[in-house]
Amino acid sequence: MATLIRTAQRTLLRSSSSSSFLFQTTRPYSSDAITKSPFESNILRILQTEINYQFDYAPPHQAVTKFDSFTVQDRPGDQLITMSGKFGDTENVRIEATMFDGCVAVPKLGDESSGQDFALHLSLIVDISKGDGLDELEFVCSAWPNFLEIQKVYMLRRDALLAMPYLGPDYRKMDAKLQKALKEYLEARGVNDELAVFLHEFMVNKDRTELIRWLGNVKTFVEE
Repeated sequence: MATLIRTAQRTLLRSSSSSSFLFQTTRPYSSDAITKSPFESNILRILQTEINYQFDYAPPHQAVTKFDSFTVQDRPGDQLITMSGKFGDTENVRIEATMFDGCVAVPKLGDESSGQDFALHLSLIVDISKGDGLDELEFVCSAWPNFLEIQKVYMLRRDALLAMPYLGPDYRKMDAKLQKALKEYLEARGVNDELAVFLHEFMVNKDRTELIRWLGNVKTFVEE
């Protein structure tokens, strides 16, 4: 296991800023090392120590590319991921999800626990369309560690550019029956609590991947 971690570290540190990717082989590191100042050498030592720590503490794994009927597109270095799928023969479902963008304090679990813990939050936009150029039904949602909640539902019109389009009422102020019906409509297309759990697991791994990639890119920049 230690050998695999060291191999992954060497691969990361050899990547360039334009082609850096944590799980692919990159160009060999140049043997023509440039003499660094004590200040730069110190930065490089700190960066290397932090990279080693991150790999030892919680090394990331290869990201998954499928969830249920959705295909995941994750571009290295991007704070968003995209998921695309189909519902029936006519509907396309597209999801854009952020990395973690907030948190709330929650009570710690357990009879003997006291104090507070934190639940991480991420945002997602779900577009449901029935063909190119046609209007789309768009949902703005919040994904918590184990459940999904709808914030907004509106029509995304493709045939007009309005300065201030009407985006519909606040979902939480809708009639309870309408709220339930819209939630079931979204769940039938695979956008549900299980998706929220998947996204949190995915983003925990992506967060670590992006951090290590960033550290490696900064180290490569200072080295060159």
